[in-house]
Amino acid sequence: MTDSSALRDKKFSPQKQSAFDARFEAQKLAFGPVVFHCVHYAWKRGVLQALADAGEQGLSTEQLHSQGGWSHYALVVSLESCLSAGVVYLREGRWVLDKMGYCVLTDRITQVNFNFVHDVCYQGLFDLGRSLDAQQPLGLPHLGAWETIYQGLSTLPEPARTSWFEFDHHYSDTSFPDVLPDVFATAPRKLMDIGANTGKFSLAALRYDAQVQLNLVDLPQQLALAQSTLEQADLAQRAQFHPRDMLDDASALPTGMDLVWMSQFLSCFGEAQIASIFKRVAAALAPNGQVLILDTLWDRQRYDIAAYCLINTSPYFTAMASGNSRVYQASDYVRLAEQAGLRLLTLRDGIGYCHSLMRLTKA
Repeated sequence: MTDSSALRDKKFSPQKQSAFDARFEAQKLAFGPVVFHCVHYAWKRGVLQALADAGEQGLSTEQLHSQGGWSHYALVVSLESCLSAGVVYLREGRWVLDKMGYCVLTDRITQVNFNFVHDVCYQGLFDLGRSLDAQQPLGLPHLGAWETIYQGLSTLPEPARTSWFEFDHHYSDTSFPDVLPDVFATAPRKLMDIGANTGKFSLAALRYDAQVQLNLVDLPQQLALAQSTLEQADLAQRAQFHPRDMLDDASALPTGMDLVWMSQFLSCFGEAQIASIFKRVAAALAPNGQVLILDTLWDRQRYDIAAYCLINTSPYFTAMASGNSRVYQASDYVRLAEQAGLRLLTLRDGIGYCHSLMRLTKA
């Protein structure tokens, strides 16, 4: 296991930031929500694309207005805000798209994060303070009347549903091809996928190994999506489906598992719930069985950009998802696993965009 102390000791601001610069950064923070919406407008309404099409010569406000689709007023207000954020710049009276603007237009991870914050999180985050105090997702009613967002994933209103799944899959799908050799390194015959979601991992695993038997665990409504995924691929005959609410401490798991897989799952729960899950996972293992956890651990990131995105995903878990979960550090999982009689064997970083893979066994 690599020592992550250097990764944890992060400081996202420049080491020699002046008081004046710090004050400017503080104003960016204060007006951040305003800028967010102005950039979102300019992106979604095609203003940024029009500037991209114009290239380095740019376009004046009058030239943009003549294209139709935006009032003169809307262009001035949104573009001046974009200017303040470095999304565009002014040259001889013409608006020109800057590097950050090209990121918004072309960088997939920027777009996925933007849509997730706007469509899923933004309105509910107004209730973040109350959610933190109550440890309940009090912003969730903006999307639907569920106790947690996981109960409503299959019926989320659009565009929140699309943005949620694109966010979830964009981070996890890039990792699956890399980890399948790890999954089958011990030649497991009985594999359990806890938090099966739409069944993407189970589908990949069944295609990778023709002998493996999959046991999928999730809420009934999510499990129905996973079952449909496997049935469409004609692979459901090697799968068993176990509806479970993992928030129920008394909800036991099927036993005799050679391998238990959890991908971006434990971050959906608070520490007490994770401890309970680990105990039930340990009880589900066959002799010499192992546990694989694929997750986004903010302290294991090589680059600050990844740690920044992950840290600031935690408030979504608070206000919108469950009220008491977050993006964890590696040491949190190790500590909770040890309490359940599990010990860490290996920890591999640098998977996909920002994932780490933990392998555990019974102590």
